[in-house]
Amino acid sequence: MSLALTDLCRYPIVQAPMAGGVSSPQLVGAVADAGGLGFLAAGYKTADGMYHEIKQLRRLTGRPFGVNLFMPQPLLADPSAVEVYRHQLAGETSWYETPLGDPDSSGDDGYEAKVAILLEDPVPVVSFTFGCPTREVLDAFAAAGTLTVVTVTTPQEARNAQWAGAHAVCVQGTEAGGHQSTHRDDPQGGLTGTGLLTLVAEVRESVRLPVVAAGGLMRGSQITAVLAAGADAAQLGTAFLACPESGAHPLHKRALTDPLFVTTALTRAFSGRPARGLVNRFVREHGRYAPAAYPQVHQMTSGLRKAAAEAGDPQGMALWAGQGHRMARELPAGELVELLAAETEAARAAVSGRSAQ
Repeated sequence: MSLALTDLCRYPIVQAPMAGGVSSPQLVGAVADAGGLGFLAAGYKTADGMYHEIKQLRRLTGRPFGVNLFMPQPLLADPSAVEVYRHQLAGETSWYETPLGDPDSSGDDGYEAKVAILLEDPVPVVSFTFGCPTREVLDAFAAAGTLTVVTVTTPQEARNAQWAGAHAVCVQGTEAGGHQSTHRDDPQGGLTGTGLLTLVAEVRESVRLPVVAAGGLMRGSQITAVLAAGADAAQLGTAFLACPESGAHPLHKRALTDPLFVTTALTRAFSGRPARGLVNRFVREHGRYAPAAYPQVHQMTSGLRKAAAEAGDPQGMALWAGQGHRMARELPAGELVELLAAETEAARAAVSGRSAQ
């Protein structure tokens, strides 16, 4: 399956699925046409919304692409902790003049309906975030001719994915922007994780599946490093955020290189799940109080985040970004893929030259 996965694209470059409208059909199509593998993000969309974007993408490109699904989340949060956090956010509702959302909505993200659509009208690749599907689901995708990728953050999660029948794993290091794709959010586990190069090596020794490496990658030299460490391809998200085809809010794009935002941190402040973003006022004021309660906290803060964006206030937005965010380049996605491929080849040649000396 390693060859099957990498044969879908000219370069070992995967554009990460970024939910919330960032991974637009235009971005995915441009990446695919340039020789990378682009991913639509179905998270936070309805099943019909996902299908509409797939149809739109198929009109833009004839190249292979992938779709990412969020796994259903058990509603295990402590209601009292969610209520305490609601009171913690009272000042934000006054500041942005908008109420908090309902935390008690379903946590399944329309998973079953999306799976049904993708089995009826298959796409080349489907990946999964926040857990691993059942063997029955993965076997059904295999029968439909779809390659499956499970995002993992530990060797044990990778072993579970292999046992369930996944074709590949996306190994996500703690450097990655956005949500950490842990299969179980342990409230006692803290906001920690394993660095990408170490995690790739650990997973390589744990499973026989192809590995896609993700986490803070912004340059071709870094792609070369993870390939040398045993990955079959590299997945980049933050690197594509600043592209004109990206659906990220303009304030989010500018914040990546704004000297006002000097660092990133893992926080539950916006969603109740560990996610890496630029440290702004909201993270500093609320991060320490946010409970392990996804998607309840995500639903509560949704209106606040939208109101902050409408007010032009990045200090109240979820500015998801990986550790390499200051290396973002505002280039069309196709040009960025070509540049990354050239940088990767140059880095490989430099390594080969040093080895020959």
